[in-house]
Amino acid sequence: MLNQNHQKIAIIGLGYVGLPLAVEFSKKYKVVGFDIKEARVTELNSGADSTLEVEEAILNAALKGGESIGLELSSDVESIKDCNIFIVTVPTPIDAFKTPDLSPLKGASKMIGKILKEGDIVIYESTTFPGCTEEDCVPILEEQSGLKFNQDFYCGYSPERINPGDKINTLTKIVKVTSGSTTEIGQVVDKLYASIITAGTHLAPNMKVAEASKAIENAQRDVNISFVNELALIFDRIGIDTTDVIEAAATKWNFLKYKPGLVGGHCIGVDPYYLAHKAESLGYHPQVILSGRRVNDNMGMFVANKVVKLMINKGQVIKGSKALILGITFKENCPDIRNTRVVDIHKELLQFGMNVDIFDPWANYEEVKHEYDLEILTKLPQNQYDSIIVAVSHNEFLEIDFNELKSEKAIVFDTKSFLSLDKIDGRL
Repeated sequence: MLNQNHQKIAIIGLGYVGLPLAVEFSKKYKVVGFDIKEARVTELNSGADSTLEVEEAILNAALKGGESIGLELSSDVESIKDCNIFIVTVPTPIDAFKTPDLSPLKGASKMIGKILKEGDIVIYESTTFPGCTEEDCVPILEEQSGLKFNQDFYCGYSPERINPGDKINTLTKIVKVTSGSTTEIGQVVDKLYASIITAGTHLAPNMKVAEASKAIENAQRDVNISFVNELALIFDRIGIDTTDVIEAAATKWNFLKYKPGLVGGHCIGVDPYYLAHKAESLGYHPQVILSGRRVNDNMGMFVANKVVKLMINKGQVIKGSKALILGITFKENCPDIRNTRVVDIHKELLQFGMNVDIFDPWANYEEVKHEYDLEILTKLPQNQYDSIIVAVSHNEFLEIDFNELKSEKAIVFDTKSFLSLDKIDGRL
């Protein structure tokens, strides 16, 4: 069994989830942050974090550390061999067919399995479906290590709850769900997280419950947003403003004020497919979850078509016209471009024969090029555009003088409903 007085933690994956976790644990334990991307490790060792989740001063303080606490960052597996707790925070995306892609999770499990020792605990934070830890990851750990699950080594599951770009609801201020592969290990895992989470922890009965809790957190939000997105489609045909309707309805105390919009990111736009995948593997085809996904996945097409209709109403020629999309990240004031649905708007406008530029002061040019094969502008253009689509509500866009960017008959469409009505021609 793990000696709780000599805990050395390895964090596998140093992205939006792993880095804040590694920094926080390093205040009380010796931590090795591991990432297969050497460039990411080099960047972090220099004190810079391109995700902007950890401030430079805090990161540098963690790196200084000491003998019993502090943070070491590495892309060398040898650096984590003497750790006895392994926390996996790798991505769990979907593939082109919208089915779970477990290759990062399985790759991490294979790597850990090769260095796993008796008494070690492997805790997964990566979002997945109920049963994945025991059914997909544990067999790999056993095969690679030659050790027996719940006899020689143990597992835990504690779903991540990081909200990228949020500087108020940070890691330690959000209640952490914990679980273990045995009752005793559950207590160990819970105590570990409780040592850094000031908001407290919730020990789930087992790992499947913890996995399911994460899946339904985001599926619930996805379904609720899909409802208001569908309302936006209906109200557009009626000829009334969706935001006006929501503001009126929100005067009732128990109305949930969700807003329509693009649903992207690594959680809400992905996790429902993991839950649906598990349901279908058990012979049940989910109706509500997948219908909500269909509505949300089509919002980019709706926005593009709405923009074209507004342009036609002003007498514009669509083919060859110039369009500017403001924002490509999946949410405001954050550099995260994972699973952004802004690309759906871009793709649809191109099919109308339009010339489309994208500007985003938060997004990394190279990452956008690598991930989506799109080139974005690095500074606000001086051109005049026939249509401007505000796709992300970055604070910087509030300062834009749209008159300087607009052609004579230009339209401005606001997908986030955050600009004043006198600046726009339409909104969701």
